[in-house]
Parts: sequence; structure tokens; C-alpha cells
Amino acid sequence: MDEFVQVKAHLDMMASKPAGIARSTGTLNDHNYMLIDLAVWQRDELALRQHLPQVEELAIRDGHILYQASAHRAWGVLYRLTGEYAASEVRLTKALELFQGLETRWQIGRTLFEMAELDMARNNVSKARTSYRRALASFEEMDAVPDMMRTQAALLSLDA
Repeated sequence: MDEFVQVKAHLDMMASKPAGIARSTGTLNDHNYMLIDLAVWQRDELALRQHLPQVEELAIRDGHILYQASAHRAWGVLYRLTGEYAASEVRLTKALELFQGLETRWQIGRTLFEMAELDMARNNVSKARTSYRRALASFEEMDAVPDMMRTQAALLSLDA
């Protein structure tokens, strides 16, 4: 079974328990965050639409900046997937700003990667290349090998 499928199954099981999901408890927890983060990785529009509004609402209410930034990135991905590029750019820019304030290099790199994906959707290869390079530099700073490899592959595909 695919690793993402196993993680999603586990998170869905946790969400079905009374204390496991935000809409049941009115509290923000790691399971909620993980559901939207996994949906971003999988480009799962349905899961983003299902979980994202509640996670963002609770992150704002609780003043949880990391989760707020992650919600902005998730909205940015959802908007890109639905062709709402201007809204995507606004959300990704806000996510990047928040992650930079927190100095979370991996999250910064992931957000820059998503910005590059937006640039590609807009057929702006030059801007995408710049964003991918910035993402790669962020991943290299912390030796995040899988993300470095994925970003290098994206950069190579631009030259193919």
C-alpha cells in the first residue's frame, strides 16, 4: 500500500474519533494540520475543501502562526488547482511571509516550490526557474534530500 494512502487512512481513522477532529472538539490539533498537509502533497482538492476552512479558522482563533501559514499555502495550492491564479499568488505570498518570520527553512522551501508550480501553470518558465532555485537553496541549507531531488528534477524538466 502506498505510504500516502496509509497515512491518509490513519488520519481519517483519527478524525472519526470524537476527540480527533476539529469540528467535533473545536480545537486545533496536529491531525487537522496533517490532513491538509497531506492533501497539499497529493493535490487532493476534495480533502482541501473538506478540511481547510476549519483548520484555518482554528489556527487564526488560536493564534497558531505555523498552522496559519500552512493554511495559506494549502489555499494557494487549491486556488492553483482550480485555475484561480491571482488568489493563489496572494495566499502563497502570505504563507512565505509568515514562514520567513518563523525562520522555518523547510516550510519556506516548500512554499517556494509551490510558487514555482504556480509560475509553471501561468507559463512563466523564467519566474518558475527562479522560484525553484530559491526552493532548492532552502532545502540545501538543511540537507532535505528528498525535497532537493524533487526540486532538481523540476529544474531539469525546464531545460528538457
